Amino acid sequence: MYCNERKYFYNTFMELYKRYVDIVLKQTKQGKIEPLYVCWENGKSYAIDKVLSIERRASQVGGCGVRYVCLICGQRRNLYLEKNRWFIESTQP
Repeated sequence: MYCNERKYFYNTFMELYKRYVDIVLKQTKQGKIEPLYVCWENGKSYAIDKVLSIERRASQVGGCGVRYVCLICGQRRNLYLEKNRWFIESTQP
């Protein structure tokens, strides 16, 4: 986990961390990747409600790749596919 950025959020600064996660995904025969679930180290899995956008971007916490802006449990989160690993910008290390 890396901490590279502080983000202003509800009148306080929040540090963001790069947190690698497991992803359950669907890949179509055309090669399109659709993430379905984010799986945490403690065994909890959260369904990805909707993918809002997909584009190649740099992360605020370092690294770059394909950014999937997702709704997870009603919260907007940035999920990245960096080479062959997935990470999420997290407020906890």
